[in-house]
Amino acid sequence: MKVILLADVRALGKKGDIVEVSNGYARNALLPKKLGVEATPANMNNLKLKKAHDEKVAEENLEEAKALKEEIEKWTVEVKIKTGEGGKVFGSVSTKEVVDACEKQYGKKIDKKKIVLDVPMKALGTYNLTVKLHPEVQASLKVHVSEK
Repeated sequence: MKVILLADVRALGKKGDIVEVSNGYARNALLPKKLGVEATPANMNNLKLKKAHDEKVAEENLEEAKALKEEIEKWTVEVKIKTGEGGKVFGSVSTKEVVDACEKQYGKKIDKKKIVLDVPMKALGTYNLTVKLHPEVQASLKVHVSEK
C-alpha cells in the first residue's frame, strides 16, 4: 500500500514522502496514529498543492527578510547606559535593551533571539551585531552605546 507520510517516521521516511508499506502496517500503525494517509489521487493532489503553497510562503518570507535586512543595515541604534566615574559602565547592554531601543527609535520589532551578541557590550562605543533574519539572510546592526 502506498502511504503519504504526515510526519517523520524513523526508518521509513520524512514528512511528505510517498512510501510503500505493507497493508497491515499502514492500517494498524500509520493511519490510526495519523502518521500517514493513503496515497489516493485526491490526497496526492492535496500534497502537490500543499508543497506549492509552502514553497510560495517560503519565498515570501525570504523576500521579507531581504527587505528588512536592507532597512536594518541603514540603522544606528542609540542605547544609553548608566556609567560611573571615569566612564566605567555598570553591567552590560543586553539584546533586550537593543530590541527595545530599535522599537522606540524605528518602530520595528526584532526578535531578541535573532540577535547574535559575539562579545558583551561592557564599554561605551559602537558595536556591530549580527541579526539572523532567515537561514539565508543575515543583517548587520550598528549599535552605539552612550552615557545616560
